Amino acid sequence: MKTENLRGIRYLIAGIGIFSCQDLILKLLSGNYPLHEAMLVRSLAAIPCLLILAHYDGGLHRLRTRAWPQLTGRGLMNFGAYTSYYLALAALPIATTMTLYFTAPLFIVLLSILFLGERVTPGRWLSLALGFLGVLIIVRPGGTGFDWAMLLPVAAGVFYALVQIITGRFGTTETAPVMSFYSNLVFLLGAVILSLIFGSGAFDGGGNPSLAFLVRGWVWPAPLDLLGMMACGAIAAVGLTLLTRAYQIGEANFVAPFEYTMLLWGLLFDWLFWHHWPDATAWVGIAILVLAGVLLLARNRPPIQEPAE
Repeated sequence: MKTENLRGIRYLIAGIGIFSCQDLILKLLSGNYPLHEAMLVRSLAAIPCLLILAHYDGGLHRLRTRAWPQLTGRGLMNFGAYTSYYLALAALPIATTMTLYFTAPLFIVLLSILFLGERVTPGRWLSLALGFLGVLIIVRPGGTGFDWAMLLPVAAGVFYALVQIITGRFGTTETAPVMSFYSNLVFLLGAVILSLIFGSGAFDGGGNPSLAFLVRGWVWPAPLDLLGMMACGAIAAVGLTLLTRAYQIGEANFVAPFEYTMLLWGLLFDWLFWHHWPDATAWVGIAILVLAGVLLLARNRPPIQEPAE
């Protein structure tokens, strides 16, 4: 294996590990604070980090781009993806949320067929079929283990696939910090709007953990919790830098499958903090979905990152 690919894999594994810490923080906060509060603090904290990254990656003048409408649209889709993902974290184990989010490679292929007219080989059709079989085994619709929140990370996968399909054409002309900066602004605006709607607590009292995480009123954060929210902004910015560097120096078909190291962190956090471990049926579904995703990613499909918006 080329030295560049090995370096890229190391950068990616480090970035994935850092991003996984953000998921842990948000899940820990989800029982006491509303999502829009955490998103607002996180987005404000991310701005200085993104400005620094933009300065060192082409200069701040790159933020003034004619592609701002497309970048804003990309931000809206990212907002849908990550809002769905974060709400799922409140109700589901981290590893389950991560696993179902990795339906994104499946939807990228499907959307490529629908919108780009791509031809799909029998091998990819088999990978798609395996992937959706894995989803059904994990979700178990109609079974006792089914939770409606399981649809949220799948929705996140759809949104993220749309981001990759629709905005791929300007992804080579705009730097990662510029794209992330505009998405972060959308996140900030979205958090403000949600705070104006739900911040008073008028809709509080939702029994479902995901719903409660959405509609809960603002709570003055404890110092440690406030630091956690702020840390999410820095974590996302640093994680993005590492992931971007990974794909700059390594070949995507070698580097992308290591995105699934995210699941190792999810399993570890679930076991350490909540003493949760997947049952045998869930393991079968996870294995099938991961296998399908790796087969698709290894054929140079767009990487499934968890970017800093």
